[in-house]
Amino acid sequence: MFLVQYSGLNQLPFDPANNNEPLQFGSASGPLVTEGLIENGGESSKKRKRTNAPSADNSRTLNVDSTAMTLPMSDPTAWATAMNNLGMAPLGIAGQPILPDFDPALGMMTGIPPITPMMPGLGIVPPPIPPDMPVVKEIIHCKSCTLFPPNPNLPPPATRERPPGCKTVFVGGLPENGTEQIIVEVFEQCGEIIAIRKSKKNFCHIRFAEEYMVDKALYLSGYRIRLGSSTDKKDTGRLHVDFAQARDDLYEWECKQRMLAREERHRRRMEEERLRPPSPPPVVHYSDHECSIVAEKLKDDSKFSEAVQTLLTWIERGEVNRRSANNFYSMIQSANSHVRRLVNEKAAHEKDMEEAKEKFKQALSGILIQFEQIVAVYHSASKQKAWDHFTKAQRKNISVWCKQAEEIRNIHNDELMGIRREEEMEMSDDEIEETTERKETEESALVSQAEALKEENDSLRWQLDAYRNEVELLKQEQGKAHREDDPNKEQQLKLLQQALQGMQQHLLKVQEEYKRKEAELEKIKDDKLQVEKMLENLKEKESCASRLCTSSQDSDYPLEKTLNSCPVKSEREALLVGIISTFLHVHPFGASIEYICSYLHRLDNKICTSDVECLMSRLQHTFKQEMTGVGASLEKRWKFCGFEGLKLT
Repeated sequence: MFLVQYSGLNQLPFDPANNNEPLQFGSASGPLVTEGLIENGGESSKKRKRTNAPSADNSRTLNVDSTAMTLPMSDPTAWATAMNNLGMAPLGIAGQPILPDFDPALGMMTGIPPITPMMPGLGIVPPPIPPDMPVVKEIIHCKSCTLFPPNPNLPPPATRERPPGCKTVFVGGLPENGTEQIIVEVFEQCGEIIAIRKSKKNFCHIRFAEEYMVDKALYLSGYRIRLGSSTDKKDTGRLHVDFAQARDDLYEWECKQRMLAREERHRRRMEEERLRPPSPPPVVHYSDHECSIVAEKLKDDSKFSEAVQTLLTWIERGEVNRRSANNFYSMIQSANSHVRRLVNEKAAHEKDMEEAKEKFKQALSGILIQFEQIVAVYHSASKQKAWDHFTKAQRKNISVWCKQAEEIRNIHNDELMGIRREEEMEMSDDEIEETTERKETEESALVSQAEALKEENDSLRWQLDAYRNEVELLKQEQGKAHREDDPNKEQQLKLLQQALQGMQQHLLKVQEEYKRKEAELEKIKDDKLQVEKMLENLKEKESCASRLCTSSQDSDYPLEKTLNSCPVKSEREALLVGIISTFLHVHPFGASIEYICSYLHRLDNKICTSDVECLMSRLQHTFKQEMTGVGASLEKRWKFCGFEGLKLT
């Protein structure tokens, strides 16, 4: 419960009874008074039901300026109680202590919340009051009137929804004999009043300088006001303070929001400009001096990119004319000289990439072999002889480790197989290459099988050695003990001997299978050599047959011999003819010799442009050369005419 005494207000800076100047709403020169209404529309002295939530929390953070109010010292006990609530030593007017036994370490009195913000004479903002603690309002004594608090058991008065930027309040329930001076006297302690508009129907609108002053004014809602000591009905009333909607408040709030939006846009713009990358330097204009500098830069590999950009900008600007055409041609020629360098760099990078792929594949194969060895260790440990000596927890860990190692091994194996499949897909589709690839895969499969058998043979040998060591250890233990063998030990020895015999038999079988695979591998190698010899013999027979055919054709048609005397000299040239024919077949309008060679360089970097052009010129019935374009755009194009040449021949 709050027990705070309110009394006393300061004198007004002017006398409202003698101030007869006309006042306008919205002036900042002082408290102005005119009769009328603002945009509260139909607000009148009639009671209205409010549906919004009460603003009791706002009343707990109110603050009153202490410079304009005084507290009389007629009741020293009330003054001491107020100072004690604030946690300060109570002092009188002359500075003497009122309570000599005051202990500053105690702070506020136990169970008493901070004072109400409407207490005159104290310009502080109290700490927030807990929402579950009831607030008890006390009597407020003013110069011309007295305010009595409402019943604390009644619910707090309802208020409407607060308009944005609200600085104006509606005050209803004023006494009929109430004047503007009394209104100023009551509400000036809430803050600076900009304007008052009083109606003849016992209500008014008050506009404050700041928005927080409205919250202080709402604290007085529900108070009963009495003018002086009169009990006449015209001198009493019940105050109802509520938010009011005014155009000036809304306009100021919108202006403030627009100003904040402008500041935010300006801040974002400055941030974007700060983070924006700097603009590239402008390209210099063309001149003979700048042309010589750019020509030198074009010859330098480190400055080539900058010089090419400058050259491109000059050409796009239209700097090429009759006088500067030779200079531009020399710069373009210098730029063209870098083509071979770039092609060589590309080939070197491709070679490095292939080497890196090969290294990665070898490293992956080594990792896979180590995984295989680890898995073999786990499988060996899982055998009954070793498995029986481990505890239950150790067996569980070994099983988990074995499963994880097998999963990782399978993943690496799939990755390695994927790399091999990609390499197989990149290979050519030629029949001879396919046969050689098939044989190589068969050989690699046999080699891998032989390696697997060899590894299995080694693992079996290791297991056999381990069993032998265990048998020897058991025999040593028996010799040291110098006692007869137990039936259990005899049984274990028998089991070990049986296991050894089984391992030896299995080892013999694996060795026989390994020898058989080696014999098959040798046989396949011999077959491969025989097939290669047969292919060479077939090629020789084909060459002899072609020579006989050409000789017979020369004897029959001596004229055709001079025209078509063996245009294709080797199998490589035949392959080139097939590839070029396929390429030109999908380019019906022909292609230049540079375009054809650029395509062939993707397959083999050793192909020479002059050799290709010489080969195509020899095959007149398969390829023909045409001139296309007019003037500067004149270009030589090769076209495929094999179908027409077939009909002619």
